[in-house]
Parts: sequence; structure tokens; C-alpha cells
Amino acid sequence: MSEAGGGRGSGSPVPQRAPWSLVAATAALCLVSATSVGTAVAAPMSREEKQKLGNQVLEMFDHAYGNYMEHAYPADELMPLTCRGRVRGQEPSRGDVDDALGKFSLTLIDSLDTLVVLNKTKEFEEAVRKVLRDVNLDNDVVVSVFETNIRVLGGLLGGHSLAIMLKEKGEYMQWYNDELLQMAKQLGYKLLPAFNTTSGLPYPRINLKFGIRKPEARTGTETDTCTACAGTLILEFAALSRFTGATIFEEYARKALDFLWEKRQRSSNLVGVTINIHTGDWVRKDSGVGAGIDSYYEYLLKAYVLLGDDSFLERFNTHYDAIMRYISQPPLLLDVHIHKPMLNARTWMDALLAFFPGLQVLKGDIRPAIETHEMLYQVIKKHNFLPEAFTTDFRVHWAQHPLRPEFAESTYFLYKATGDPYYLEVGKTLIENLNKYARVPCGFAAMKDVRTGSHEDRMDSFFLAEMFKYLYLLFADKEDIIFDIEDYIFTTEAHLLPLWLSTTNQSISKKNTTSEYTELDDSNFDWTCPNTQILFPNDPLYAQSIREPLKNVVDKSCPRGISRVEESFRSGAKPPLRARDFMATNPEHLEILKKMGVSLIHLKDGRVQLVQHAIQAASSIDAEDGLRFMQEMIELSSQQQKEQQLPPRAVQIVSHPFFGRVVLTAGPAQFGLDLSKHKETRGFVASSKPYNGCSELINPEAVMGKIALIQRGQCMFAEKARNIQNAGAIGGIVIDDNEGSSSDTAPLFQMAGDGKDTDDIKIPMLFLFSKEGSIILDAIREYEEVEVLLSDKAKDRDPEMENEEQPSSENDSQNQSAEQIISISQAVDLVDQESPEESSLNSHPESLSPADSDDAASLSPSEQTSNPTEDHETTSLDGECTDLDNQLQEQSETEEDSNPNVSWGKKVKPIDSILADWNEDIEAFEMMEKDEL
Repeated sequence: MSEAGGGRGSGSPVPQRAPWSLVAATAALCLVSATSVGTAVAAPMSREEKQKLGNQVLEMFDHAYGNYMEHAYPADELMPLTCRGRVRGQEPSRGDVDDALGKFSLTLIDSLDTLVVLNKTKEFEEAVRKVLRDVNLDNDVVVSVFETNIRVLGGLLGGHSLAIMLKEKGEYMQWYNDELLQMAKQLGYKLLPAFNTTSGLPYPRINLKFGIRKPEARTGTETDTCTACAGTLILEFAALSRFTGATIFEEYARKALDFLWEKRQRSSNLVGVTINIHTGDWVRKDSGVGAGIDSYYEYLLKAYVLLGDDSFLERFNTHYDAIMRYISQPPLLLDVHIHKPMLNARTWMDALLAFFPGLQVLKGDIRPAIETHEMLYQVIKKHNFLPEAFTTDFRVHWAQHPLRPEFAESTYFLYKATGDPYYLEVGKTLIENLNKYARVPCGFAAMKDVRTGSHEDRMDSFFLAEMFKYLYLLFADKEDIIFDIEDYIFTTEAHLLPLWLSTTNQSISKKNTTSEYTELDDSNFDWTCPNTQILFPNDPLYAQSIREPLKNVVDKSCPRGISRVEESFRSGAKPPLRARDFMATNPEHLEILKKMGVSLIHLKDGRVQLVQHAIQAASSIDAEDGLRFMQEMIELSSQQQKEQQLPPRAVQIVSHPFFGRVVLTAGPAQFGLDLSKHKETRGFVASSKPYNGCSELINPEAVMGKIALIQRGQCMFAEKARNIQNAGAIGGIVIDDNEGSSSDTAPLFQMAGDGKDTDDIKIPMLFLFSKEGSIILDAIREYEEVEVLLSDKAKDRDPEMENEEQPSSENDSQNQSAEQIISISQAVDLVDQESPEESSLNSHPESLSPADSDDAASLSPSEQTSNPTEDHETTSLDGECTDLDNQLQEQSETEEDSNPNVSWGKKVKPIDSILADWNEDIEAFEMMEKDEL
């Protein structure tokens, strides 16, 4: 998939950034304080153990691929919980996620070259025949141009590359006559109409049958696309041109890259996330190396490797220098504003940036690659998987994990560069976690919530295309692979393109356009592939010394030292006041607020209101600190509101043949036994009669001592709970009566009481949507006796423990241990402001029944709306002290806005200029509020 990452370079000097967050300070603190390392380097892994792990990867691939072929093919993807194929239009829409599905047997095409890498040549030959016989590329389906390019076109080209290699070897594929290439060419021509724009940037979607703009196409009206979507075409399109001699594909891809380069922000050399395909205006002006941009950077460097065009390397190096100046804050990689790159644009990172350490290896910048990779590994060890997004203090922001392979990719490339056996142990951990937490009887299921361990009925094609490829290569010796992997380059979907394409059909003009736009510092550019013997010292403790300070960053247990932020205040000035430390009764704090331009107003209802007037701050730095202080208060408010809601729960099927491998996301109840405070409830399930549970049960003997299944509807949830409790049930599961509802597409549901005292309800109650509930009902029909576990978090499910009681794992206790408890002296509550002159952020508590969730399938915070009109910002504080609850909660999606660009010399900057800067910042802030992965 598309990817991203970071570190600190040694080239140009890095400007001093204003202090921005607790985490950056903590991370820097850990880095600075660990000056010596006494831990022994990882012991070499024996060839026998490597072979054992490689064979385990092969078995895992067989489990995933075999179940896809048996239960899903010719559908695009396998739904591993329900053991059937996902067909576009036959399942509830998942929005943009479904744009990858085109009714063209996506998983099979994406897996073609993986079969060869894993030495499954017979299966590869059979798979190619199936593709040629069954796959139709002329379907009336609207698909993503980006996803279709990297998965389908890339899959066909990767399959063709290895098919002609096998044919040349003389044993397999002797019948092959470039049929996959002809299919790729057909698909390429189907994608070309997307480029019919004045800019040359492609439309984000296209109809495979009808193209663009025709009434029957149902697409072509879009105005925006992501930078990665437009900039991740050159490898596949150029390879298609080089293979076929049809130059038009490479020409179109180059034109798109040229336009993106021209539209970069000239002073920062950064690009935004979203661009208007017609005007070239940046729609979203935040910049990073994660979702939305990631593979644009990757393809610039790899285009130089594959095509030998110096302009691509010059562009990459220019961007890379900007990344290391502004985005890289070792070990973190944080988005910034392209027009004000010294200000962070968000306080969280997304999982796609995990590819960036691997790209840094290709660049030859090993040290920052080690740093960022280690930080990510520590997050994985905390949560078992890399959450789709996590905060700068390493808590869950978006809780799902769709089995992304980017971290495995970087692990492989770091091992190739360093030979450090530590990375073999990292790969071993990935294998163990996949088998322990994601493996289900019918494949591998994506994690719906890494905190509860619940599953999603999803196994994306990239899991087979990339994860198993990188894991197998990690443990394979050269003789284990039937061809030389060094003769190929990996696309962003890990498809293999031969390097000899660089000398084939070179009819494309190589005009160097880069120097037309910027002056370049040649000393920063590497013109050849890096020599790892020089880059990576022959000191076994070198990588260890880089990693060791990061071991404790995630759990915040590293020794105290001087952080990067604190170091900047060695002259005697104190670090800025953080929202978490503020006390309204502290005179020193009030004086600091005044210096930052923040006024404190006591309201009649006992609350304390804060209002910032940027122009009243003592200096530009104080104004910036004041703005950041206000934003931290807003985030604390959202955290508190979210923690007043109940987190999701887990229903885990522990009986044969599931043995705990299937975990379903369940909604909590506001009454009954709280599973987060009491031991989980385990028992066999039984349907209540009547099924709606709205009257006294007529089958009390059936539910006595069991967990009762009840259908939603016709009465209050509390009434159902009382009826099954009176019948002797030890717990209850309410199943949605809305057929087809699913936690994949619907907000998580919280069951409310009936307005009466519910203290009499002592049993736990959970809610399942129809799809998840049907998994249990189907299991009952097939196996009769089904045992489940109701808990706040799934328990271990080792395959070796299938016939044993399943003990809690160390990881469970670690994950249930405290995230950092942030103590503040006031509870934060945002209120509407009456003054039209003041910029206010308003928060309105949501109803708890049902509780809405965000796209990450977790309980959402109250929405925040931004209505800035002047250079003020307001927030309010309750007068009572409180501690934020110590739960694994996602952080608010509120992102940091940029400060007013005020000049603090003898002359005051005109108010019109100040407002103009603020309007620009407000626009960027509002766009980031809509950000989704």
C-alpha cells in the first residue's frame, strides 16, 4: 500500500522549532538521557530457526490464500469471519474503502508474484490461467484510479515479470505468451481517460466500462485528489510503456509528477495532502509522510532507480531535505502546515508512515530509519498491532488495524541494510501476533479495535500481496528464492518490476525540469545506491545504541534528563506552561497567561473562561505558546467528554472450532455489571423465548447459568435484562433486529437504561449488530453448543492452547496497565460565547444512547465546530478538580492550528495583515477537521 516515515538528517541545519507537545519533549528526553548502552546485542538466529519461521510464513499464506480461493474466489476479497467473498454492491458500502473493488478478482491478481517469491510456482501457473480465463476488466464499476493502478495493474505487471523469468528458466510457464501484459495494457487504456484534465492530474475515480463524465459513468465530477493518488503512477505506467513500447502511459504519469513538483510550496519545498485537479490549488495544506502523500515521495526515489532519470532524484532529495527540516522530530514524524512549516498541523500519526524507514534505507539514511522503526515497534509491543492512528504520547487515536504491511516492509529493508538479527526477532513478533490475535478459522481478520482485540470481517488483498512477501524474504536465505530479488524493484504494493526496464524503449524525453524551479545543493544528493558497508559501521552495538533510548519512550519510564524543549530554555527562561499543569488558583500561572495574551474570566455559574487575544501577548513566541495552550485545553476537553462515555467491549467465541480466534466488537450498556471493573463473564449461549425478551421467559431452564441471546426491539433494554436475569442467565447479548447492520458501517451502540433505577441489574449486557450476531447464531446452528467470553478486552488465543484454559497473557496486563494519567486542576468544558468578536470552539455533549463512533469504530468525542472571526480563542474551565480516567482512549481529532504571524518589532503589524494570516490558518484548520485516513 501507499506508505511513509522519518528521522533527523545530518545535511542542512535544522531550524529550532517552538515547543509543541509533551510527547516530543519526552521522546527527545529519552534520546538525550541515554548516553551509554550496556545491553548485549541480539544473538544471531540459527539457520534452522530462520527456516522454521520461513515455513511458518508459508503455512500462514496457505491458510489465507487457500481460504480465499475456497470461499471467496472469484470475488475481490475474502470476508474471513463469515467465510464468503466480498462482492461490490452485495455488502453494505464501506465508502472509499470499496473503491479498490472492481469485480476483477482483486486478491488473486494482487497475490500473483507473491506465489513465485514463496516458491509456489505450480500454484502461480494455475493462478495465471485462472486470471486469463475468469477475470473481466470491463465491469460497470467505479473504482479508484490509485488503488487499481498499484494493485491490479501492478499485480498484472508483477505477474508478467516473473512469468517471463520462469519461462526463460525453462521449467514452468512455457505456454505463456505475454497474456498478462496484454491484460495490463487493456487496463492501462481504461485508466487513461482519468488524465483528461488541464493539469494532467488524474481524476480520483473512473468507471471501468464507461470511463469519465458520461452519464452512465457516475463519476468525473470530482475536483480534488490526494497527492499520493496522483503521484503514485510512474512505476507501473512507465513499466507498461517499457514492456509494450506504447509511450503514452509513461508520458501521462510524468506529466502528473511534473505538475505536482511545480505546485509544491516554494519556500518550504513541501506538498499538501489534497490538490484541485483543475486549478492546482492546494485544498488541504497540511503536509507529512503518511496517508495522502506517502507513496508520492516513494515513487520519486524509485523512479530514479528504475528509470535512471536524474530529475526524479533531485526532486526527491529536495523534498527529503524539507522533511528532515520540518516533519522529522525524532523519533516522531508529524504533519506541518506547508505555508508555516515550523507549526505542527496535528498531534497524531497514522500507520501508513511505517513504510518510511524502509524508504530511508533506500535513500541511505540509516540512523533516523532505526529511530522511527524502533518507536513504531514499541507502539506495536504495547498494542499488539500498530493502530491506524496513534497520538504523540502513543495512545490509540484510531483503533483499527487492517493488517497493514508497511512495518514489516521497513523491518525487511532494515535487516537487509544492517544484517542485525534484532530485526529477525521483530519479524518473529509480527508472526506470533498475527497467529495469536488475527488468525481465524477462515483466514486472517483485520482488527476492529486493537484495545479490545475485536475483529472486522475484512482481509484486504494487500495482506497477501505484501505482508507474506516481506516476512518470507526477511527469513529466507538467497538460495531459498528461485530468482535474484536484487534484480527487481518493489512497487508500493510490493509488486516486482525488473531493473532492466531502465534500458528498454527509452523514447521518453529526459528533460531535467527540476532546476527550472529551485536552486539545488548538490552536496545533499546521492547519485548512486548506498554502500551499506560504509553506511552501517561494523560495530554490533551501533544500532543497539540508537534503539536503546527509545525502548521506554512509549511507556514513559525513561530516566529524567534535559529534553529538546527544556534545552532551549537553558538561558534561564522557563518552558511554556502546559494545559495539563495549569491551576487557576496559582498566581504564577495567571501571570504566565497574561504574558501569553490569555485572559481569565470567572463566570457566574462557577466556571472559569479563558480568552486569548494574540495581539496582547508580550512577544510572538508568547502568542504562539498561548495559542498552543488554548488548543491543549480544547483537547483535554474532548478527552474528558470521551471518557464519560463507555468504551467498546468484546464478545469472544472460545469453544470448538474457534478457540478464541473470533472476537466481535460489542456495544456496552450503561447498566449492569461493568466488565472493565469486574472479571469477564464466560458461558454457553442460549436463545431466550420469547426471543425479544420483553416478557417472562418460557424457557428459563434453557438459559439458566448461560448467556442469553435476545433480539432488539419492542421494549427497553433494561426490561430485557431483568427478564433474563430473573430466568437465571449470567449475562445477555442483545442482537440488532435491523438485518444487515454491522459494526463495519454503523456507529457503535450503547444501550441506555429505562429512566428508572437500574441498580437491580447485576449481569453484564452487551449489544451486537446483526452481522456480528449472525456469526454466533450460525455457530449455534452448526455446532449446537457455543461458549463465549464477555469482556472489556479479548484474552489470548494461542493455537497450542486450544484444549486448555486460556490464561491471560503478559500483553493483556500490559495493555490494561495505565496509559499516562494526566492530572489537571480543572475539568475542561467548552461553552458557546456570545461575543461576535471572539473566536470560539463550541462543544455539545452527545446523547449516550446510542453513542456515535468515528470511522475507527471507537466512541467518538463531542463534535467541535470552529467559528473564528477575530484573533481570539476561548475556552472554559469548570471550577472543580478532576483526574482524567486511565483508560485506553483515542485522542480528540482536534488538530493544532497555526499561530498568527505577528511581527514583534517596534512597529505593530497592521490588523488587516494579522487577520489575513488568521484566515489562512483557519482554512487549513477547517480542512484538517475533515481529515480521514
